[in-house]
Amino acid sequence: MKSNKMNAVVCNSYGGPEVLELNEILIPIPKENEVLVKIKATSVTAAHCAMREGKPYFGRLFLGMMRPKTKTPGTDLSGEIIKIGSKVKNFSIGDEIIAETGIESGCYAEYICLPEDGIIVLKPNNMSFEQATGMIDGASTAMAFFMDHTDIKKGNKILINGASGSIGTAAVQLAKLYGAEVTGVCSTSNIDMVYGLGADKVIDYTQENFVSNKDKYDIIFDTVGKLSYSQTKTSLYEKGLFLSPVLSLSVLFQMMKTSVLGSRKVKFAATGLRGENVRKRDLISIKNLAEQGKLTTVIDRQYELSQIKEAHEYVSKGHKKGNVVIIPVESPSVIYK
Repeated sequence: MKSNKMNAVVCNSYGGPEVLELNEILIPIPKENEVLVKIKATSVTAAHCAMREGKPYFGRLFLGMMRPKTKTPGTDLSGEIIKIGSKVKNFSIGDEIIAETGIESGCYAEYICLPEDGIIVLKPNNMSFEQATGMIDGASTAMAFFMDHTDIKKGNKILINGASGSIGTAAVQLAKLYGAEVTGVCSTSNIDMVYGLGADKVIDYTQENFVSNKDKYDIIFDTVGKLSYSQTKTSLYEKGLFLSPVLSLSVLFQMMKTSVLGSRKVKFAATGLRGENVRKRDLISIKNLAEQGKLTTVIDRQYELSQIKEAHEYVSKGHKKGNVVIIPVESPSVIYK
């Protein structure tokens, strides 16, 4: 007998990993302009953990004030199109794709419906579903900063804090493609990996505080939100940039202050809230770089969808190397054609 149900993670309240529950819900039916995707892989990021907690609190203006507006989390995926709406022109059944859903979420599931004009492109042909999914969040975030918020040039000196994380591993590779001189900051166990991604120099933060070595940089990219502009500004050249994808009151204050005072600037960007046109532009660029062999994915761990709590617990500790991937394991009762 055919089933019209699937496994999906449901989150009805903000809190720790315990708020994530695996439920059986209806498989969505694509509208005339939508495709139905069988999800092959999704990911867990630090941003997902923050969204689960509803932090920072002003983020709830977009996510839901008292509880999440979207019940199924997850913002990126790779998968196979298994059904298309009557007006879909750009995709076909059997196409392997990667996609972003942003704050609409919905990726912690076995199936999802996506509009064909959404942030969806064909999967890099030289990557597995797991590799392709792991690439999306970190590379999209790093590329958004480099393309829209900096004027990174050949020969610029950039320091990437958190160089072994999902954003950091992508940022190291992308900065090298722009011709920058890259210094990565990470822990002892990740030094070789960061060098392998192309970094010119790697600083072990357990042994050295880069602020005290008197080196200066055109850009400091704090990918993990652990630094402050005030403690690192002496490490920036005049007209240098401090970049953060993690919004805090300190970053917000310094961003407003430096916008009118001084030559050094602080910039934050909620990359997932940008317009779909630029987010799709970046995803296409990332796909092309991957197919050219210029962008690789670092995968730390893989979990099944039923292990979503364990995956979130691990990512919340803040020590993952690259990316954590979730593999939806389709239950035997689910048959959809």
